[in-house]
Amino acid sequence: MVLSRFWLTIFISSIIFIMITLFTANTYTIDSVLNGKKDDLILVSEKYAEQLPAFIKDSIKKAPDQTMIINHNTLNADTTYVYKNKTVKIYSGLQKSDGLLPTCKSTLIDLILPLIAYLAFFCGLMELLIISGASGKLAKGLSPVFVKVFPSIPKNHPSISYMTLNFAANFLGLDSAATPFGLKAMESLQEINPEKDKASDAQIMFMCLHASGLTLIATSIIGYRAAAGASNPADVMLPCIITSFIGTIAAFLIVGIKQKINFKSASLVIALMVLIAAIIGLLMYVNHLDLIGKNYFTTNLSALILLVIIVFTLVFSFLNEKKFKDAETTVFDAFVVGANNGVKTGVTIFPYVLGMLVAISLFRNSGLFEIISDGIAFIFSNMGVNKQITDALPVAMLRPFSSAGSRGFLIDSMNTFGADSLTGRLSSIFQCSAESTFYVIAVYFGSVNIKNTRYALGTMLLVDVICVITAIFVASWFF
Repeated sequence: MVLSRFWLTIFISSIIFIMITLFTANTYTIDSVLNGKKDDLILVSEKYAEQLPAFIKDSIKKAPDQTMIINHNTLNADTTYVYKNKTVKIYSGLQKSDGLLPTCKSTLIDLILPLIAYLAFFCGLMELLIISGASGKLAKGLSPVFVKVFPSIPKNHPSISYMTLNFAANFLGLDSAATPFGLKAMESLQEINPEKDKASDAQIMFMCLHASGLTLIATSIIGYRAAAGASNPADVMLPCIITSFIGTIAAFLIVGIKQKINFKSASLVIALMVLIAAIIGLLMYVNHLDLIGKNYFTTNLSALILLVIIVFTLVFSFLNEKKFKDAETTVFDAFVVGANNGVKTGVTIFPYVLGMLVAISLFRNSGLFEIISDGIAFIFSNMGVNKQITDALPVAMLRPFSSAGSRGFLIDSMNTFGADSLTGRLSSIFQCSAESTFYVIAVYFGSVNIKNTRYALGTMLLVDVICVITAIFVASWFF
């Protein structure tokens, strides 16, 4: 219900705001909202050539392509004049994101189709893990911890192994693997959900822990920083880990208190201690490496772990081929069945993702997001907050809505202020410290047709706020 109302609010308010700006002459055309593409020039006016100053009119007509660009250093934007059919179209600024129709197309081609391919492959592997018995062994080994965190899940339930693989993939920055494992976990949890259209306690806990985004290897962030010329692209690793770890603990505590989980359990304390020790150990190892060593380690660890998972799955399946015969199938046929289920899941979630991303596209292109973002930055600046921090806030604000959009702000902030500036580093921490909340909600709950997400959305947004505050303190402390 909360998600539905939020979706309606941003959709309707964006359209109303677009119509108001059109009829109050603050906007020349709304075509870009429907058909424009990200980084397209925005048409702001159209005049007859005779209405322009003489030097502009003459320069345009003499130009080979009848186009003239005037740079306004004070406005940090170019004005482009294009002469055609006796009129001059005037463009200024770039479109923030794809319009409604291009968003529909890119959602299918650039997001859903690749996601379906990932789902097909990893769901195929998951089928092998199930039939070979590997997932059962993993679930049995981790049950003492998981039954404390997820008391409603039966001991040795298959969802335990799926959630473990999802958390591990997130931890190692393996986004392409994390989503298929996570969707399989949601499907498995849905099987024991007594109210099929309402999120269960276990599903909410899983979603909030997943969305908190605990990551050890922020490979993509390091890559963006390296491309932006950072002196040490991996210097944000530790702040990212600290921020996402605090976010994960916050998510666990908030949901745990709501669900009355026993935090004094010995198995929980031991598991937490082991996790902290593993993080500290890896950080100590990475810290003693030089720059090239850090880049080499962070680039290869995640990929190596993924290959190990694939090889283990195939070898274990081969060694337990008798179980496939007992199930009247073969290893390859089982993989195909799992892959086919992955494709069906991808098709199921497409409408949910499309609806959310189209609403976000309208929200950004309407100008409402910029107004809200600028207003919050203004409030923070008047509270005495460092300008370098307020300059990074657009990344934090857009992150829950769109990973691609916040990534664009991240790259822009590094190009504008420098990759080694506090703004550039803080933007990097914002980008890797949490998931895209609304996308995650749409994908995971949509995959099992849950309509009532209960308190999941509110908790995830609260964790996002905690991550933002933590990131500011951690970045200020480190840099």
